[in-house]
Amino acid sequence: MFEALFGTTSAQAWLTALVDAEKALATALAEAGVIPGQAASEIAAVPADFDTAELGRQAVSVGNPVVPLVRRLRERVSADAGRYVHLGATSQDIMDTAAMLVAKNAVDGMLVDLSAAADACASLAREHRDTVMIARTLMQHALPTTFGLKCAGWLVSLDEAAENLRRLRFSAQLGGAVGTLSVFSDTAVPRLFAAELGLDEPVIPWHTNRTRMGELAGAFGVLAGVLGKIALDVTLLAQTEVGEVAESSGGGSSTMPHKQNPVRSVLITAAAKRIPGLVATMLAAMPQEHERAAGAWHAEWETLNSLCGTLSTACARTRDLITGLRVDRDRMRANVDMTGGLVMAEAVVTALAPSMGRATASEVVTELATSGRPFRAALLADPRISLSEEDIDRALDPAGYLGSANEWTDRALRR
Repeated sequence: MFEALFGTTSAQAWLTALVDAEKALATALAEAGVIPGQAASEIAAVPADFDTAELGRQAVSVGNPVVPLVRRLRERVSADAGRYVHLGATSQDIMDTAAMLVAKNAVDGMLVDLSAAADACASLAREHRDTVMIARTLMQHALPTTFGLKCAGWLVSLDEAAENLRRLRFSAQLGGAVGTLSVFSDTAVPRLFAAELGLDEPVIPWHTNRTRMGELAGAFGVLAGVLGKIALDVTLLAQTEVGEVAESSGGGSSTMPHKQNPVRSVLITAAAKRIPGLVATMLAAMPQEHERAAGAWHAEWETLNSLCGTLSTACARTRDLITGLRVDRDRMRANVDMTGGLVMAEAVVTALAPSMGRATASEVVTELATSGRPFRAALLADPRISLSEEDIDRALDPAGYLGSANEWTDRALRR
């Protein structure tokens, strides 16, 4: 029931990856001259149409789904070809290689969505380069900024998270029972095996060296944080009292007809909340006993499955969220002005500093800002304020106190 909401990697995707690994092994063995080419051809022709539920049930008694899969594969080919199914491999070789294929496919899809989301951020940053809005620190009005700069921040974080994904190593696994490749001792086979699958060839088998899984989990955790940050910003900006942005559609309530909830942001946030615990499991599973783990390796499978499925869905939702985001410029400006210029107090201090020193200027402006009187009127009436009315209005103009906001936005766009 919850798969459509949060996503999952399908059992068929895993089955296809497992079968592809077995087929690639046979092909590599034939190319290296270890087994007959006809046997490899027979094995390669077997479709990945096995009953995943039944394989799962049979996996319980042996601890992994590779053993029952190998039995089913041998039943689909001739007796002669059946002798060469899974030759020289161990279950972990096939399972780890399948995990790399599943993860790589998931990451490729994530990168497509992240690229589109980043493009949408760039479009918003260009369009709203000069759209003034209030920046908030500790949930309070702080200083003026631009919506373009906020979108540029989203853009850079998406790009950096995507770069983490591109650095990941997706390596085939083939070492045999204890990593020595003892059955055929031909180190050309792992190279051919990896090439057949479009994966990297590792320096040596990595059965209990789980750095790849740790790196993958880390990159996924960072990405989840980035997506969660964007979703949180949108959720806060979409509040009724703020009203600066809105999602493109959806979000109805079962009881309140007037509501348009930020459902995309909510579901992205839900995904981001789940990911850290899954990442922790992957990292906890890294220390593994000698040449084969007693449980830690097994803990990775469903965890990785959830990571890939949850994040893939969150990336797609983020793309949809940003692409369809509706921005209310007028509400942004109204929120900047709602405190009657108080958010420009720092600008007034800066304007006064040359004549009275920054510390004294800060004390005077703080006194006036907290007096309860309209800020502009208080500035004009106080004899300690040496600024002209024109100077005061210039200091109170939010568009004139944006610092390097436009330069940062342009820099992000050039990047």
